[in-house]
Formats: sequence, C-alpha cells, structure tokens
Amino acid sequence: MSENRGVSEIRRRVVVSGRVQGVYYRDSCRSVARRLGVRGWVRNLADGTVEVVAEGEPDAVHALVDWCRDGPPHAVVREALVTDESPAGEPAFRVR
Repeated sequence: MSENRGVSEIRRRVVVSGRVQGVYYRDSCRSVARRLGVRGWVRNLADGTVEVVAEGEPDAVHALVDWCRDGPPHAVVREALVTDESPAGEPAFRVR
C-alpha cells in the first residue's frame, strides 16, 4: 500500500435493483472494477438487489458507479441508489 493511498480516495455504496441477479452482474462488476483499479466488493442481497461497495480514486469510482447504472448486457437496471461513505482501506475488489 502506498503512503499516499486514501488521501484523495472516495467510497460509494450502490444498491442496484431490477433484473440484476442471474445475469453475470457480479462477475462483470468485478472485471470492470479491477480494470479501473477500484477496490471493494459486490454481492447479491436476499431481496433480489445487488450491493456494490467501490473505493479508490474519484474518477475510477465514478466510472464504476456509472457502469452500475447500466450493468452487463443482460441486466435491466431499474434503480441505482448511491450513498457516500468514508474509505475503509479495502485491499482488492471481490465477489462476496
């Protein structure tokens, strides 16, 4: 971990609803996050939504949040609720 990591980083939590489970949303999200250099996680919730936590450089996090609003090709995103959080030092991006 670099000494400056976290100084200008942000964290966002996104809860995505619609047809977002069973359409490779989590794996696609992980691929996009890793390509952007974003750390955090993604998981399915029992109510049929997907929860994403993204942490990193602002431009990269914003790009992933924008991707979450569309998702992978077979997803139908109805809504993406975004909340700001304080960075927590996530080590990598993973599927939970």
